[in-house]
Amino acid sequence: MHLMIVESPTKARKISSLLGSDWTVRASIGHIVDLPEHGLGIDPATYALEYKPGERGKKVLAGLKPLVKSADTVYLATDPDREGEAIAFHLREQLKLKSYKRITFHEITAKAVEAAIAAPRALDLNLVHAQEARRALDRLIGYKVSPALSNGS
Repeated sequence: MHLMIVESPTKARKISSLLGSDWTVRASIGHIVDLPEHGLGIDPATYALEYKPGERGKKVLAGLKPLVKSADTVYLATDPDREGEAIAFHLREQLKLKSYKRITFHEITAKAVEAAIAAPRALDLNLVHAQEARRALDRLIGYKVSPALSNGS
């Protein structure tokens, strides 16, 4: 069995209808990890982000783990933008994938999906780092600058 993980349940259903019975397609439903709800979630000395699965992420991961164990091949088919790349990266990390194939496509057609499956690529860590930098800036501005601006300081 081949397992393909996409972001959206709607995409999962459509792609399932294009692939054969030896495929299982599931959705991550977006990001599976995030910075903690309370606190900065960033190490001030190194700027390392402290990602943790939320309740939804824990449910998604719990559903994916047994499928990963029984899969011959895992395809990370999240969107080809920085958010999708970060989601694929976090799926790889959280599911402890030693072997996987990263694929992307710009349309959900049999031809596009088959072409993507035939041409897997490596994770684009530049896109992952760009998303993480954006997330860090959002958090730093939100926690450090916004209160000062609100107080008129």
